[in-house]
Amino acid sequence: MVQIAVGETLAAYLAFVHMTSRLVREPSDYETRFLPMAPYIVAMWHGQHFMTPFVRPKSIPAKVMISRSRDGEINATIARRFGMGLIRASGGRTAAQIKKRGGARGFLEAVRTLENGESLAMTADIPKGPARRAGLGIVMLARASGRPVMPTAYASRRRWDLKSWDRASVNLPFSKAAFVVADPVEVPMDASDEALEEYRLLVEARLDEATVRAYEIVDG
Repeated sequence: MVQIAVGETLAAYLAFVHMTSRLVREPSDYETRFLPMAPYIVAMWHGQHFMTPFVRPKSIPAKVMISRSRDGEINATIARRFGMGLIRASGGRTAAQIKKRGGARGFLEAVRTLENGESLAMTADIPKGPARRAGLGIVMLARASGRPVMPTAYASRRRWDLKSWDRASVNLPFSKAAFVVADPVEVPMDASDEALEEYRLLVEARLDEATVRAYEIVDG
């Protein structure tokens, strides 16, 4: 299958990028600092997620939520290559989109994953945009599971910034890189539907904060 072959090739490339990059972690002790909060929901923006398999704590089992699209098959191949479990689903802005993308089934599987002690990585914004606008799905999952959202960002000085809907960045080798974790967002299990919008905005703000900080580190 073409997508699997492309995924395997990209996995090898990303491993090479990681091997040749000088990575700055902020906070430097994020693994031990946030370990007691596991399992948690690792949030990231679309297009900024390619290197995240290399910065997850190896002691924490984790799955990643990936769409069932053709591009998603490439990302799924990469995730499997680096030992991450999969939930094949994604959200949407309408009931029809959610049904087509397996959103409801994926949501239930995500809750079970967290209840079983596994962390979950997912993008907070919804394909195909607007980019870097968090959807309600991630905070609904935090409410249903009682697990915190960890806003994260990865950036590298040497990169190709694409003119795609998600403003994706292709990380290049032999570069300074940064991985930033912002303060977690905890959504009470008894939060009202009205309060969810406030938590959605908070997740969005902290993802933006982590992203800005990551690019500050690499670009000086």
